[in-house]
Amino acid sequence: MVPQQEKGRGPPEPGVELPSLRLFTWEEISFHNGQGEASRERWLVIDRRVYDITRFHKRHPGGSRVICSYAGQDATDPFIAFHIDKTPVKKHMKQLMIGELAPDEPSFEPSKNKLLLEDFRELQSTVEKMGLLKPNPLYFFVILLHILLLDVAGWFVLWYFGTSVTTFIIATTLLLIAQSQAGWLQHDLGHLSVFSNTKWNHVVHEFVMCHLKGLSANWWSLHHSQHHAKPNCFLKDPDIEMHPTVFSLGKSLSEELGKQKKKYMPYNHQHKYFFITMPLVVVPIFQIYSIYFIFQRKLWRELSWSATYFIRFFITFVPLLGVKVVLGQLLLLNVLESILFTWISQLNHIPMHIDYDGNMDWFSTQLLATCNVNQSFFNDWVTGHLNFQIEHHLFPTMPRHNFWKVAPLVKSLCAKHNIEYQSKPLLSGFADIVYSLKDSGEIWLEAFNHA
Repeated sequence: MVPQQEKGRGPPEPGVELPSLRLFTWEEISFHNGQGEASRERWLVIDRRVYDITRFHKRHPGGSRVICSYAGQDATDPFIAFHIDKTPVKKHMKQLMIGELAPDEPSFEPSKNKLLLEDFRELQSTVEKMGLLKPNPLYFFVILLHILLLDVAGWFVLWYFGTSVTTFIIATTLLLIAQSQAGWLQHDLGHLSVFSNTKWNHVVHEFVMCHLKGLSANWWSLHHSQHHAKPNCFLKDPDIEMHPTVFSLGKSLSEELGKQKKKYMPYNHQHKYFFITMPLVVVPIFQIYSIYFIFQRKLWRELSWSATYFIRFFITFVPLLGVKVVLGQLLLLNVLESILFTWISQLNHIPMHIDYDGNMDWFSTQLLATCNVNQSFFNDWVTGHLNFQIEHHLFPTMPRHNFWKVAPLVKSLCAKHNIEYQSKPLLSGFADIVYSLKDSGEIWLEAFNHA
């Protein structure tokens, strides 16, 4: 592309040298999305500045797919949402900057709601001024302490009261709760929302995810960031990559699958086999990918941390239960945690809008793809505060203990712009997973039969 230094500018005054600055239109930027043979280059916009990430994206600390999700688009809001300390990041970005939007180009992409974007930017500023992005480490210390106590209690029941069917069930239940709560805590740490210092978040994240759960912290962070960048967007959100191999998700994707006469599974029965398929494979698949990721990236410290999880488990329980029973208990814990994790994590997303990336603004993207579960002490605790999924997706680095404070502001913004803010009872959320799968399956079947 030829530099466009003069576009939108008058002739330079005598004796004044213009900076070597390229000016671009939104149309030119959208062309450089890295897709197809026409353009392999990847550009994106942050605060009107244009950056070429073609060579950088594979070195992006947050992962290639996260940043490439916004190739050819405006990435201002996700940049603000994902980065806590933006000053050092912006220093590295200078070498990637190739120009800026032409003066006659709007700050927001023409297809987006300018008023909504302006209001959301104002909300972001309000959130920072209120200090809602500042964590309370003591709160998270209590969370960690109760996880460790549950873990110890699971062993203590068997050691003190002896081994029987009853004590085994009680011990396994306590260990299951500990594993589930550790999963929510590592989620907080992965989002850098426990400590103000990024390094401390990473260090403790490795302890919780690797030592307490036996999984890779780095693998989870990269995988989950992709989900947050473009939730429920097919080909961009890894959480819906089981479409169409196992499930047919969303109205438009189900119609597409049916018209193409694709039938990898009997999707009209997916609301039935969901009960068996998803819960039984989630954690085992996590473990397989986690191990593969550790060896692929040569994360030997994470490998050592993860090994201590299994070593600790066998040392403490084999003398009480024997090797065969402990292996069975580990398998049972994996299955039960898969069931718990699947239902809690999917009730906020599967019933929502699922489609290809429509390049909507950050606020609308998150509201279309997420819903809340009504607040209560139990709902907050059992879901790790992910019953506030809307607030979490809008502000992914916000500590969970502040979600309830920002929720009224988000509701107000939704009401102002006539955007639906969904919040439902916990059991209704579970039921909606089944209903939405049934509806998608029926849409696929109808399209399949009439194609």
